[in-house]
Amino acid sequence: MNIVILDGYSLNPGDMSWDEINALGNVTVYDRTAPEDVLTRAAGADAVLTNKVVITAEMMDRLPTLRYIGVLATGYNVVDVREAGRRGIVVTNIPAYSTASVAQMVFAHLLSLVNRVEHYTAEVRGGRWASNPDFCFWDSPVTELYGKTFGIVGLGNIGMAVARIALAMGMKVAAVTSKREDELPEGIVAVDIDELFARADVVSLHCPLTDATRHMVDRRRLGLMKSSAILINTGRGPLVDECALAEALNAGHIAGAGIDVLSIEPPAADNPLLSARNCHVTPHIAWASTEARARLMTTAAANLRAFAAGRTINNVAEAPADK
Repeated sequence: MNIVILDGYSLNPGDMSWDEINALGNVTVYDRTAPEDVLTRAAGADAVLTNKVVITAEMMDRLPTLRYIGVLATGYNVVDVREAGRRGIVVTNIPAYSTASVAQMVFAHLLSLVNRVEHYTAEVRGGRWASNPDFCFWDSPVTELYGKTFGIVGLGNIGMAVARIALAMGMKVAAVTSKREDELPEGIVAVDIDELFARADVVSLHCPLTDATRHMVDRRRLGLMKSSAILINTGRGPLVDECALAEALNAGHIAGAGIDVLSIEPPAADNPLLSARNCHVTPHIAWASTEARARLMTTAAANLRAFAAGRTINNVAEAPADK
């Protein structure tokens, strides 16, 4: 089997091995692939692995040997899965590999915003504590999370993991979810989305990106939030109207934001969130712990191994409607 990995660097920048994939055929790994190079590099491939490189119907038409596309992520919007299904091309994804890591990043952002560890570390290193007349100092409120309301939009694997951590910290949890009330664990209450934005001290986004959720955090919903509230987005960048969020932060309409995803990645230098007040931005790394990437690698190999054995797991391609 000829296997081509189009953009392997983000998964494996050199700190792990491709051996599990190499054992399955002739493997060519490219760190990155520009759109204009996809057809040349994937020519003759039976299987293509991609993270962010887009595979269109037109590309499939010009890759007659292609029988398998492995997405090295959970989201698979980079592949035309309907066309793949019509052609009998298997498309697999990697579900639930980064749940713990993303949940951890949610609270890394939240604790950074409420405890300001980076700020105080910089102040201490600059000599402010050493020259202070008192045994301690603070120049901003230090906020306790216990008893506060943590709002979650989307109670899938990650949303539920976040809820468990929030409950363990003594927070109240409200969620926007399709789950029935009797399906919710003790301590989680279901609310509608506007009520969640109005009630919550923290709002964390864990829903998929669809036409209905694009810019769900807009100027109107930001206006519902408390001035002391914090927004966390480790889900998808376009869930948030970035200009509206920057305006709300700069005007003090909300207290802060922790953002791991943006609408365009890497962002333009003038993205308003990069300079917004109390906005902490990390470069889409919530998924990227060593442990999560190792799970991703193992599942990617298992998906491909199953395909080679004549069966499929984690297949997301849409079969034709008449079959």
